Amino acid sequence: MIVSAALFSIGIYAVLTRKNTILILIGIEFMLNASILNLVAFGMYDKKMFAGQVFALFVIVLAAASVAVALAIILNVYKHYKTIDPSETDQLRN
Repeated sequence: MIVSAALFSIGIYAVLTRKNTILILIGIEFMLNASILNLVAFGMYDKKMFAGQVFALFVIVLAAASVAVALAIILNVYKHYKTIDPSETDQLRN
């Protein structure tokens, strides 16, 4: 639980303080990994059902899909604005 809390704290710090979109995405992945670690840790208490582990697998698959979509969006934003700084891409049209 302490490791999970530390991972989540690092992720929150990265999301709130970084100006690079890729680093913000890495912070979000840290937070997802912390939640997956909590699911597996709490799933160990119930030996009959592996609901925590199964749900963790679904979260891993969804996280991989969301990263693929986010990277595609980031590449398109970079192609249009020539930057990946989120504060400079505040309007939809030029």
